Amino acid sequence: MTNWQTQALTIPANHPSAAGHFPGNPIIAGALLLDAALDAMGVTGGAVIRGAKFLRPVRPGTALELRWQPAGEKLLRFEYLAAGELAASGTVALA
Repeated sequence: MTNWQTQALTIPANHPSAAGHFPGNPIIAGALLLDAALDAMGVTGGAVIRGAKFLRPVRPGTALELRWQPAGEKLLRFEYLAAGELAASGTVALA
């Protein structure tokens, strides 16, 4: 199996989305995590999120490790780890 490529990522504690998602108990929206993953993996143009699971809340300011690897022809599998625990995972189909 191919080795994982990795990138450290932190959504800043003062990110604008944190104020509204959710007031007094902010978590990072799944859409923001997906967008950051696509950007880090260099996905441009057409791509389809084939599946995504959010396994635990990610708080603003949490240090994350994003890792990804090929999962077949034109497929990428990605995972977010927070403090060594799986926080989210998914598969992206490339155009």
